[in-house]
Amino acid sequence: MTPSRDGNAAAHFIDRHLVEGRAAKIAYIDDHGAYSYAELAASVNRAGNALKRLDVEPGDRLVLCLLDGIDFVALFWGALKIGAIPIPVNTMLTADDYAFLLHDSEARVVAFSALLTDRLFPSFKTAPALRAGIVAGGVPHSADFPIHSLDSIAAIESDDLEPAPACLDEIAFWLYSSGSTGRPKGVMHRHQSLVHTAKLYSDSIIGIGPEDVILSASKMFFAYGLGNSITFPLHAGATALVTAQRPTPAVISRLMRIHQPTIFCGVPTLYAGLLAELGLNAEARSRLRVCVSAGEALPEAIALRWRERTGGEILDGLGSTEALHIFISNRPNAIHYGSSGIPVDGYEIELRGDHGGAVADGEIGDLWVRGPSLGAGYWNNPEATQRIFVEGWLRTGDKYWRDADGYYHFAGRADEMLKAGGVWVSPFEVESALTAHPAVREAAVVGTADADQLIKPKAFVVLIDGAEPSDAFARELREFVKSRLAPYKQPRWIEFCPELPRTATGKIQRFALRGR
Repeated sequence: MTPSRDGNAAAHFIDRHLVEGRAAKIAYIDDHGAYSYAELAASVNRAGNALKRLDVEPGDRLVLCLLDGIDFVALFWGALKIGAIPIPVNTMLTADDYAFLLHDSEARVVAFSALLTDRLFPSFKTAPALRAGIVAGGVPHSADFPIHSLDSIAAIESDDLEPAPACLDEIAFWLYSSGSTGRPKGVMHRHQSLVHTAKLYSDSIIGIGPEDVILSASKMFFAYGLGNSITFPLHAGATALVTAQRPTPAVISRLMRIHQPTIFCGVPTLYAGLLAELGLNAEARSRLRVCVSAGEALPEAIALRWRERTGGEILDGLGSTEALHIFISNRPNAIHYGSSGIPVDGYEIELRGDHGGAVADGEIGDLWVRGPSLGAGYWNNPEATQRIFVEGWLRTGDKYWRDADGYYHFAGRADEMLKAGGVWVSPFEVESALTAHPAVREAAVVGTADADQLIKPKAFVVLIDGAEPSDAFARELREFVKSRLAPYKQPRWIEFCPELPRTATGKIQRFALRGR
């Protein structure tokens, strides 16, 4: 039987809204205004037609280095609709990083925000397949490389565009992994994965509907943010609120106050920042009905403070770039604080020991997942693909344990676990105990050798404003942890610092703390 060729995801996420009567409904609100579903569809079609005029063909790669806004949405769906492969990339990388991404992806065109020109432009003439650039929010200023203004080339194009034929399991787009170990790897995702994550997580866990307004602090180039801002609202016919600004507590609080979203998707660091620096007034949270956290495990103390301050719950969950979105999650009215939740329907989870067998409840094992949104593998990296994507399963690299109720608890990344006294210690468990202290804003724990070259936990602690670091307070924190955990898990040393080092994706760089 010949596979159906009507599986282009743009038909579901863009075109059907006009048929179903949502033409006048607001689809997006960005820093410059609001856009209806009809205006969005027209922008997508003009962007797709502009790419075709630049000789972008099905299968060609288009790197998107764009700040969040309507231009990102239009180019992502416009490229996908013509059968090209959009590749959103992190907007906070270095010039060397962009040179690698353009070279590795063999991108034919790069679209970028004008504010990012200086970091991208040096790579244009050295990228082997690159033929043109598209600048959003600015005007071209290159005499020796073809760069086009998005506004100019889209303005002359037609609002009509038929989706290119595509099978559901064809590659639709890529996302580069964060590259915490070595260079980033391009994860290839299929058309059907976008629909699967929307149905399995957005529908079943959050229950997003047309009346919802969704604000995501995670940017659209992340897998987490791509779902929150690009696929989930468009799947439901809802409204997405996006901003090109950095998602600081001040920015997020202002957007909440002005637009009063019903759904907020954040990361633990931001929830801690909102609580410590600004909080949320009654007006900002008046319509907020669901809060989601991912990116890193959410400490129980932060979730409890959030509930006390706002009256709302945070649904913590686990996802990855390779799986596209969250596959383990807490549920509304069924939250186990300190856990990532239970498997999302449609996904299978296994915890495996060092020899590949299953581990018992309460024991730490390697987390494997199988489900319909897993990537097809890594672009041009068969060795990594064979190591991580194994017989339909994804080796996540996370260490987890499962409790008697079936809830999964994060222990740490496989390369961040440490042994103290011959026993495995979860850095996250110690960090969670530290952040339970009301004066602690954040903490990171790494293994450090003592005078006898034995590995012991060392904690780096960020205090809330007004709390003073001292030797006496360090002793108090050690006793505080000792009262909650086994004695060998308490940090041998505590170092106070103004902030923790983070990757461009916002995750704590524990490796940068080792040896300090």
